[in-house]
Amino acid sequence: MAEFANASHEVINVTLGTTLAATTKLVMPTPAKPILPVQTGVQAQQEEQSSGMTIFFSLLVLAICIILVHLLIKYRLHFLPESVAVVSLGIIMGAFIKIIEAQKLANWKEEEMFRPNMFFLLLLPPIIFESGYSLHKGNFFQNIGSITLFSVFGTAISAFIVGGGIYFLGQADVIYKLNMTDSFAFGSLISAVDPVATIAIFNALNVDPVLNMLVFGESILNDAVSIVLTNTAEGLTRENMSDVSGWQTFLQALGYFLKMFFGSAALGTLTGLISALVLKHIDLRKTPSLEFGMMIIFAYLPYGLAEGISLSGIMAILFSGIVMSHYTHHNLSPVTQILMQQTLRTVAFMCETCVFAFLGLSIFSFPHKFEMSFVIWCIVLVLFGRAVNIFPLSYLLNFFRDHKITPKMMFIMWFSGLRGAIPYALSLHLGLEPIEKRQLIGTTTIIIVLFTVLLLGGGTMPLIRLIDIEDSKARKRNKKDVNLSKTEKMDLHHGRIQMKTLTNKWYEEVRQGPSGSEDDEQELL
Repeated sequence: MAEFANASHEVINVTLGTTLAATTKLVMPTPAKPILPVQTGVQAQQEEQSSGMTIFFSLLVLAICIILVHLLIKYRLHFLPESVAVVSLGIIMGAFIKIIEAQKLANWKEEEMFRPNMFFLLLLPPIIFESGYSLHKGNFFQNIGSITLFSVFGTAISAFIVGGGIYFLGQADVIYKLNMTDSFAFGSLISAVDPVATIAIFNALNVDPVLNMLVFGESILNDAVSIVLTNTAEGLTRENMSDVSGWQTFLQALGYFLKMFFGSAALGTLTGLISALVLKHIDLRKTPSLEFGMMIIFAYLPYGLAEGISLSGIMAILFSGIVMSHYTHHNLSPVTQILMQQTLRTVAFMCETCVFAFLGLSIFSFPHKFEMSFVIWCIVLVLFGRAVNIFPLSYLLNFFRDHKITPKMMFIMWFSGLRGAIPYALSLHLGLEPIEKRQLIGTTTIIIVLFTVLLLGGGTMPLIRLIDIEDSKARKRNKKDVNLSKTEKMDLHHGRIQMKTLTNKWYEEVRQGPSGSEDDEQELL
C-alpha cells in the first residue's frame, strides 16, 4: 500500500511538472528582455556632461542656422533654397571643427555625430506630422489615386531599378558586390525624395494648384513608403532566406509591406478619430493649456505605439495628422487652434534646419569608404530610376486626368527629385556586416544626398529662368519674383492668413460668449 502511495505520488509529481512546464511555455513563449543596467556614480555624471554638451552644441548650430535663414530673407536671396544654404553652412562648420580637432584645441567628435535614433525619435515625427496637419485635404483626397500611384508604385519602381542595377553590376564585378537584400535595402532608402525644395520650386513656378498638390502628396507619402520598403528589406535580411525560393521571398516581402503600410495607416487614422471624439465629449475649451497638452499627446501617441508593435511610426503619424486636422482641429478652441498651428510650424522648421545642418556636419563625423565606380553608377541609377518613375506614370495618368501633366512639368518633377536626410539616417540605421559595407553605403548615400541638394537644388534657379524665358508672356503679366524661401512663404502668406482668420474667430467667440454669470465676473475681477 505504501509502495502504491509512493508510486502514485511520483506519478502526480511528474504530471504536475509536465503540466507546469507546458503552461510556462504557453504563458512565456519568448524569453524576457534583458534590463539595461542603470549607470550610477562617475559614469552617470560623465554621461550627463556629454549629453549636456550635445544639447548645447545642437542648440548652438540651430541658432547659427536661424540667423543664416534670417539673412537670406532680409537680403532677399530668394534664388537660394534654405536647405542648400543650411547644408553648406553645416559643411563649413564641420570643416572648422575638424581643423580645431587637428590642432588639439577641442574634441567635439561625439557632439557633432549624426545619431539615427535621435533623428527617427525626435526630429522626423514633428516634420511628418506638420506635413499631414497642414495638408489641403480637398485637393489631396481628390487626387488620392494619382498620389498613391506616384508614391507607392513609383517609389517601388525606383527602388527595384536602383537595387536591381546595383545587384547585377556587383555580380558582373563592375562595382562593389552586394547581395540581393542589401541591394534592395539601399535602393529603397535612396528612393526617399525630400519634399522641402520640391514644393518651393512648384510654389515659385506658380503652377496649377492641383498639380502642386499632386507633387506635394507624392513627396510626403514617398518618405513613408521608402521607410517601409527599407524596413521590409531589413526584415528579410534578419531572417534565414536560404531555403526559400525567389517567388516565396517576393510574396513574403509583399505581405510584410502591405501589413506595414495599411496597418500603420489604420493605426494613425484610428488614433486621429479617437482624439476627435475625446476632445469633442471632454470640454477642455475653457482651459487651453490642458487642451493643447492633450493635442501634443495625441500627436506623438501613434508614433510610439506603431514603433512599439513593429509597424511604421512615420506612416501612422502622417495619417494621424491628416485625420486630426480634418476632425479634431474643429473641436478645439480658437486659442488652441492658433497655438497648435504656430507651434507645429515652428517645431517642424527647427527640426528640418537641424537635420540639414547635421547632414553637412556628418561629412567629417565618421570614417568613410569611398569607391568612385560605386558612387558614379549609383548616381546614374538614381537619376534613371526617377525618370522611369515620373515619365511613364505621368503619361499613364494623363489618360485619366483633366489637368494634363505637360512634358515640361514632367522634367521639373524629375529634376526636383532631391534626396534629404531620411536616406542618410536610414543608411546609418541598417545593420550591415562587415563594417566596410556599412561605411560604403553611408558614404555613397551622403554623396548622393549632397549631389542632389547642392547641384540639383542649386540649379533650380537657372531652370526656372529657362522656363520663364519660354513663358515670357506669362512672366510679363505676373512680374513675380521667384522665391525659394519656404520660411518666408509660410510666415508671410499662410501664417498671416490663418492667424487673421483664427484671431477674428476668437474675438467673435469672446464677444458672443455668456455674459453676466458669477464665474465670468469673478474672472474679470
